[in-house]
Amino acid sequence: MATLDLFGSPAEGARDWLAPQAVVLRGRALSCADELLDAVAAVIAQAPLRQMVTPGGLTIAVASTNCGVLGWTSDRRGYRYSREDPVTGRRWPAMPACFAQLARQAAADAGFPGFEPDACLVNQYLPGTRLSLHQDKNERDFGAPIVSVSLGMAAVFLFGGHERADRAFKVNLHHGDVAVWGGADRLRYHGVMPLEDAPYAQLGSRRINLTFRKAG
Repeated sequence: MATLDLFGSPAEGARDWLAPQAVVLRGRALSCADELLDAVAAVIAQAPLRQMVTPGGLTIAVASTNCGVLGWTSDRRGYRYSREDPVTGRRWPAMPACFAQLARQAAADAGFPGFEPDACLVNQYLPGTRLSLHQDKNERDFGAPIVSVSLGMAAVFLFGGHERADRAFKVNLHHGDVAVWGGADRLRYHGVMPLEDAPYAQLGSRRINLTFRKAG
């Protein structure tokens, strides 16, 4: 595997192109990171983090919740989007304005103007947790990009091809980085390697990832 950014955090404003329509916008969320973290705490207070179960009955290591019109869920019945939180029975919290604004602007910066996310998956990673290679394909329209925001501890993102066995790049993601992929690269496999315990000042031994999608 090739690795991008082996030696520390790159310059804010830099762009690392992973593929023709996939890019990491370095430090893109730094200017609003405090506002984002406050909003994350408010979302979690309404819809607590939980470890979902795969259709095969395995517990997903990464704890998750959602905000927006739709929320991604997984259980024995399968992977899907729903308007209600299955834990509380209530609608998912509304998407904070700072979330939607960042997602729209980052998508436009990456060449995808007009992105209007209706779902935000909030993932919490702790030391040792990982996310296996997968495709985001439960959405109805693959024409919209994926926008992924990193907050807290650094992570090694895996960005592969259109087949699970394709070679994947290792990409170091830091607090404030935003990855965007869409178009011809929308269905590439991606994942996260086991998180190393390197605490970040504001979040300690945690990484928060916000993944924005047009799901409905």
